[in-house]
Amino acid sequence: MALLAEYQAQRASLIGNDRSLRRENLTAHLRSDIELQADRIVRQIRAKEAETIWKEEHPSIPHPFPGMEFLTGRSIIMKTRLFEILSKMPKGALLHAHMDATVNAGYLLQIALKYPAMHVRIHKPLSLDNLSTNLPEFRCLPQEEFSSLQSLTDPSYPLGSWVPLRNAREYFASELGGVEGFDKWVVGSMTINPSEAYGTHNTITKIWQKFGSTFITSTGLIRVKPIYEEYIREFFRTSIEDGISYIEVRINFLYKFMFGADGQENIPHRDWLVAVDEAVKDVQAEMAKQGRANEFLGVKIIYSTIRFITPEELEWYLEDCIALKKEFPHLIAGFDLVGDENVYKPLIHYAEQLLRFRERVEKEKLDIPFIFHAGETLGDGTEADDNLYDAILLGTKRIGHGYSLIKHPKLIEICREKGIAIEVCPISNEILRLTSSMPMHPLPAVLNNGVPVALCSDDPSVFGNMGLTFDYYQVLAASEITGLSTLGALARDSIEYSTLDGEGKKAALIEFERRWTEFVQWVVAEYE
Repeated sequence: MALLAEYQAQRASLIGNDRSLRRENLTAHLRSDIELQADRIVRQIRAKEAETIWKEEHPSIPHPFPGMEFLTGRSIIMKTRLFEILSKMPKGALLHAHMDATVNAGYLLQIALKYPAMHVRIHKPLSLDNLSTNLPEFRCLPQEEFSSLQSLTDPSYPLGSWVPLRNAREYFASELGGVEGFDKWVVGSMTINPSEAYGTHNTITKIWQKFGSTFITSTGLIRVKPIYEEYIREFFRTSIEDGISYIEVRINFLYKFMFGADGQENIPHRDWLVAVDEAVKDVQAEMAKQGRANEFLGVKIIYSTIRFITPEELEWYLEDCIALKKEFPHLIAGFDLVGDENVYKPLIHYAEQLLRFRERVEKEKLDIPFIFHAGETLGDGTEADDNLYDAILLGTKRIGHGYSLIKHPKLIEICREKGIAIEVCPISNEILRLTSSMPMHPLPAVLNNGVPVALCSDDPSVFGNMGLTFDYYQVLAASEITGLSTLGALARDSIEYSTLDGEGKKAALIEFERRWTEFVQWVVAEYE
């Protein structure tokens, strides 16, 4: 017995030492009794649902399991108590989302239908066989170019001609589903469905082609000032309702102008930021009237453009970013280059311009950190994988995705020691085929190495996971070590590693702790 007791002590010591690096263990001594109780309850619920709900027979889902493919398992997730609990959890900050993929696609279509200037066209005849690949193109036209055509699907429709959006919807062919068929077609062009993610496009190359096409479609609707203004307000409101109190959102400034309500493409970038400023103030005023002022602390923008531009073209965007920072110092949070790392240019391609930008920013005493996408790849030693080295050498404040980081022990050590947080987007990584399910995701390894992590949603409208609850669910359901306290630590880190200044960060953390205490009390009262 003494021999076994000694072994068990050694075992407990080894496990404790191994797990001591995890982020939540750094503040374990600060956990309240009520939080520990709530954590225990959530673990019990998770274990029970793993043995019941996830092992029941579900139509069309032959082998369900916790953390399974999100688009297939979503209907089961929404039946769970675990999801119900997490939907009420305060989630701190959302640090990685792309503005043009943050609002429900159906809601975006409904906004666009309000405006007579919105038109749509196709370049080949629509049929039941090509609805998923024959994508609509949208444009806001000036009044003198308004069309009187009625239908995209009439045999007499001249291909490539603009049709008023309302007409196209109202007169959509009955054999294609009529009005409902039109809505389904448009929404489907801006989203990824299970058969695409796990069937027809089940490779990284193919799914990125589908993924990219959703933006080509939605941009024609979003890049219209009155639609954009409604769109961003909806994004802020739905984020708040999901427990998000602060946002750092990437806006793609590749297009230098947005369309105005008059159909003229002449709205410059500064007006895009004015619209964000006004939307933040309006939503904050709404929250104050509800007695919830502290639940929405604001929004900042990570200036982004796409990594297929030339280094010479990048210089224009870097200058534009500096000019916007000077005019809107409270809004511009950082700079990023986005797009498929496996296909587009690596960071090293732009190193000279980025280094000069960094010198210029330091000289002018501006605060515009790099917040780079890097390592969103399965590659090992590829250009996309090597982006991690350049991101760190260029001084990135955080790393977007960092999926391949776990392959680099030295980089993990640097991230842990320098406090470079990883913006992990679990559902995005799975749907874009970096992993087949959450139990295979490298996130637990990153957490176990003590690297700070913020859970993020990336492109929620494309994936159908508005807010952050689904991402938190997938992480919690797929790990026995991870508990409610882990999620609380991730939420705190999302604030700690944001670009909020000292006072703003302090205020955000104080408010988070207040809401977290209320939340764990509610869990105990409701489920004990």
